[in-house]
Amino acid sequence: MKNIFVLGANGKTGRRVAARLQTFNVRLGSRNAPIPFDWEDSHTWAPALQDMDAVYISFQPDLAVPGADHTIAAFSKTALAAGVQKLVLLSGRGEPEAERCEQAVIQSGIDWTIVRASWFMQNFTESYMAEPIQAGFVALPVGEVGEPFIDADDIADVAVAALTDNKHSQKIYEVTGPALLTFRDAVAEIAKVTGKHIQYEAISMDDYTTQLALHGVPPDITNLLTYLFTEVLDGRNATVANGVEQALGRKPTDFHAFLKKSMQ
Repeated sequence: MKNIFVLGANGKTGRRVAARLQTFNVRLGSRNAPIPFDWEDSHTWAPALQDMDAVYISFQPDLAVPGADHTIAAFSKTALAAGVQKLVLLSGRGEPEAERCEQAVIQSGIDWTIVRASWFMQNFTESYMAEPIQAGFVALPVGEVGEPFIDADDIADVAVAALTDNKHSQKIYEVTGPALLTFRDAVAEIAKVTGKHIQYEAISMDDYTTQLALHGVPPDITNLLTYLFTEVLDGRNATVANGVEQALGRKPTDFHAFLKKSMQ
């Protein structure tokens, strides 16, 4: 059996990846695990990587944060020394900083697969937009830019395939949902499926950061969200990719089907 180390084991994709690997020996990567792992403490890396054959890398909070590429490079070096044979990196679509992290993995000397994902559908149900949606009012600093939101379950399926089958070696899968939706479209679809009235308002970035501060959001997370909303959502990702189909031989989950399974 392969011994697989799943980082971000409590996150949107990590816990889904771990759940799909029940027939393997899985080690969960978190600060509270029996063998703790902490991205901010490199002394925890080697013990957590001991005896692991493959690693799913989900970096927190995001590969776009300053210095993430150096951290990923150092981690990859530690993984190589520990005898790890495969790295599967969850990356962000349209993020130059994330692409530098991809290169650190590609040049690590270890077999690799990159899963380069668009925005998660689960951001509407499990993350920072869930509470405003429940409250019936969503205000975001983004207008009519289309985004091919992807189901985290599809990401997990691709990641597990890459971790367990060598045919995915040295491939970059750009994974998205099957259609472009604006955030306004997505909120309207949620309202339709749930039968709730939910208002969407496009606001300025200044107003958005003010609201984040009022809700006690840490400055580093505010900076990350500012980057994502102002740069990544500038239209560069307003196309659909076929990474799910390439990896799995099936279509990705559409937003309506996602909502039906997760909100009813």
